[in-house]
Amino acid sequence: MTTILALSGSLRAASRNTGLLRCAQAQAPRGVSVEIADLRDIPFYNADHPEPTPAVAQFFAQLERCDALLLACPEYNYSIAPVLKNALDWASRAPNNSLLAGKPTAIVSAGGGMGGSRAQYHLRQVAVCLKLNVLLAPELFANAFGPDFNEAGDVVGERTRALVAGQLDALLALR
Repeated sequence: MTTILALSGSLRAASRNTGLLRCAQAQAPRGVSVEIADLRDIPFYNADHPEPTPAVAQFFAQLERCDALLLACPEYNYSIAPVLKNALDWASRAPNNSLLAGKPTAIVSAGGGMGGSRAQYHLRQVAVCLKLNVLLAPELFANAFGPDFNEAGDVVGERTRALVAGQLDALLALR
């Protein structure tokens, strides 16, 4: 079984970005599990208190078990959402960056006008420092306010479902 750990930069219940991750769970091919990490209880990283809390320890265990990452990156003020950046900051503190270095990673986003593209490009810059093996193409930018999402944030449009399935296939080929 191949495990993809999915991280959403949004904590909203009706988040379209988390909706993309739920769609990935539904679109996952046989033999692939997409597990969505719960980042709500991960505290802000503070070097004065670097000891992992139980929530951080659980997140680290998920990272150790997973074969690849799927990052849903909403755009906040032209950049990465703090909850996603914070989770990556915690993970990068493992000895030798062992939880992230070389991990096959795909990035998706749902947002307004440009679909989160500016945040994705900032996240790609961070990924270089973290030594993530980021999928170069296809890129997935979804219109969060178009007909492909319902009010609960779920993907209902076939076009976006197909894009998510294609992203998963490309991620799995990257491994």
